[in-house]
Amino acid sequence: METLDTLNNNTQDALETPTSFAENIYNLDGLLEHIFTWFSDNFGTMLFIILIGMGTILVARTVNNILINYHKKASNRLHVDITTFRMFRHIAVAAIYFIGLVVVIFSIPELRSLSIAMLSGAGLAGIVIGFAAQNTLSNIIAGIALALFQPFRVGDRLTIMNEYGKVTDLNLRHTVILTADNRRLIIPNSVISNEAIVNWTIEDPAVIWPIDVGISYDSDISLAKKIMIEEARKNPKVMSPQTLEYSVVKPGILKSEIFVNELINPSVLYAVDPDFRERGQVKVYVTELGDFAINLRMQVWFKDRSDAYGAGCEIREAIKQRFDDEGIEIPYPYRTIIFKKDSDEGKDSEKPCQCR
Repeated sequence: METLDTLNNNTQDALETPTSFAENIYNLDGLLEHIFTWFSDNFGTMLFIILIGMGTILVARTVNNILINYHKKASNRLHVDITTFRMFRHIAVAAIYFIGLVVVIFSIPELRSLSIAMLSGAGLAGIVIGFAAQNTLSNIIAGIALALFQPFRVGDRLTIMNEYGKVTDLNLRHTVILTADNRRLIIPNSVISNEAIVNWTIEDPAVIWPIDVGISYDSDISLAKKIMIEEARKNPKVMSPQTLEYSVVKPGILKSEIFVNELINPSVLYAVDPDFRERGQVKVYVTELGDFAINLRMQVWFKDRSDAYGAGCEIREAIKQRFDDEGIEIPYPYRTIIFKKDSDEGKDSEKPCQCR
């Protein structure tokens, strides 16, 4: 009896399966018909949206290329600041995309009604959007502030967040820095605006670079200073001694390319502080009488921070070789170690040992 009931149930399921499959096919046909009807009714709107999107992209790229070409031609004559120009170019391109988005929104009735409803409740919508886009808006505002106040410019060399590199781009969201080991450091504008920055080239690119060396207490300090100065002078990247004329009206270093077509080229005019008019001197100071060495610090002038590190390493190596030839010792750390025998052997068993 159970076998007969099972057979009847299987037969009923088999008869119902074609019916369910037919219903699915019917539903699929209805869905496709609905989609086709919607596309037919809104074909003009879809075509308009596609044309507006393509036109917006075309106009944005065209304006971007025009501005780039204009900057290349005008920078030689007008010396347009590249940092401000790039920020203006990014804002112009973003404005074109925003206008295209607004046109698309108001061309669709449903989106237009939704946008009007959102504008009607602008207070609440503004709060919601403000919280949602807080980071984006802060980056945009910080980027505009950086372009206006210019604590650094495109092309400047910075030390920021324990990284040294050159600023290659400043846009509405972030700043790109090319590091010394060819990495691209991308920092959001809101972060970089709150960081302490060492700008090596914003006004005066010349820099005083320290080179520290330790000598033993038995060495001749005067001879060590003389050797260090001589080796520094042999390096071609070290500045030669010079005294700059300081003017309150136009304080600056006048380079050979200062005159272009008998006009002053401000791109090679750097501000000079009156305390640093005398340049190129190589001075050595005794900075510390340490536990095991006399520490000397040599201050060397370089024309640019990019030359300082590599040339400093070369000078340090040359000093080491001259010290070896002249018999000036660069000491190791010394420690005095006292070995004690068992207490019953007395103090006579104590033997000091100097190790390094």
